[in-house]
Amino acid sequence: MAQDKTAPAGGDTLDEIVAAVAGGAPGYRTCPHPAYAALREQAPVCRLTPPHGIDTYLITRYDDARDALSDPRFSKDMHGALDTYHAVYGSVFDALDDNVLFADPPRHTRLRRSLRTAFTPRRVEEMRAGITEIAERLLDECEGGEPVDLMSQFAFPLPIAVLCELIGIPDGERAEITEQFSIVARSRFDPRLKAELLAAEEWLRDRFTRLISHTREHPSDCFLSDLIRAEEGLDETELLSSLWVVFFAGHKTTAFQIGNTVLNLLLRPDQLERLRADPLLIPQAVEESVRFEGSVETSTFRYAAEDAEIRGTRIPKGSLVQIAISSANRDPEKFDRPDVMDVTREGLQGAHLGFGHGTHYCLGAPLARLELEVALSALLRRFPGMALCDAEESKAAWLKGPMAAFRGLQHLRLVLGPSRIVREFASVPTAGT
Repeated sequence: MAQDKTAPAGGDTLDEIVAAVAGGAPGYRTCPHPAYAALREQAPVCRLTPPHGIDTYLITRYDDARDALSDPRFSKDMHGALDTYHAVYGSVFDALDDNVLFADPPRHTRLRRSLRTAFTPRRVEEMRAGITEIAERLLDECEGGEPVDLMSQFAFPLPIAVLCELIGIPDGERAEITEQFSIVARSRFDPRLKAELLAAEEWLRDRFTRLISHTREHPSDCFLSDLIRAEEGLDETELLSSLWVVFFAGHKTTAFQIGNTVLNLLLRPDQLERLRADPLLIPQAVEESVRFEGSVETSTFRYAAEDAEIRGTRIPKGSLVQIAISSANRDPEKFDRPDVMDVTREGLQGAHLGFGHGTHYCLGAPLARLELEVALSALLRRFPGMALCDAEESKAAWLKGPMAAFRGLQHLRLVLGPSRIVREFASVPTAGT
């Protein structure tokens, strides 16, 4: 099995590694795992000074990371450190970000209870046929023998279409909503694009406001109707921000994970062949892919609500706290041969931190798992001979920039080959729903 190099680049000192991580150096962004391995050994709780200028403590070991994800000393309430929040994310439309992702109990508990109706095992399993239909339709459009960019033609459209179905957004409006979210994604951390970001977020706010109003007048069995009827009685601002977080967080993470999974399988033909030979391994392969190369590289906004100490390192009150999920999931103290991708690895669900841990464990994990299984199953069934157009180009296509919240590919160019329908691949058991 192929193994990633985990030693720091030759001669790199700890200070150089810390600087590369803090500044998002291109080599680190292309492959962060050697830097994380060094930090786990030499500075498992490491102080960084990222471009936003606010001292940030990066936690890299599994046990520390798991504890920190549920540590009440590390708050996610954006209102408790609003100036810090604005320094990181900007100050455009706080109302959209005032959601379950950036809240602490008891408000977090109330919002989460309302949102979880979208992701019950029954509702998720009922979506299987619809998700499969969407995946097949997208792959129909990829046929023709020409190389395709899997990210733009399949990985992103699939979860966006699924969320539109879930929320009740009509077909004719999905393309424009997709485009506006794309603008938000590429401009949120670039101050040069502030005007573009402002226009896109305003458009989405207005469109979701009208959608909420329409759904109130015409209730249905969609998730938004359930949310409006929730016993917790969300107000208009909470409804708007809840739609925002479900859509924004729910499509990027799944899309990037599809790309990560396909790339790593194509770079490891032995693992790909195992799945071709036994598609019942696909749920395990999804869990292993999330562990091995998850789309969520570091945790979202957290700050120390009080002084805290981890492994002898003091984290002062008010400091940002980042948890390196990608590092924790490759900690050799937790996982055997962590730098080897093994689709037969067992016991991962509930063990890896790819969907978080504790109070903020990902609500959408069951849906994400199902989408990933359907996507991988459909690709293997339709295009068993798919191949990378250029392996070196693909390995260099990782997202760049200093913000390491997501780990994903800018593009993934594939030759899919002739389509072939093999019916025994058509359905795989759902994991974790």
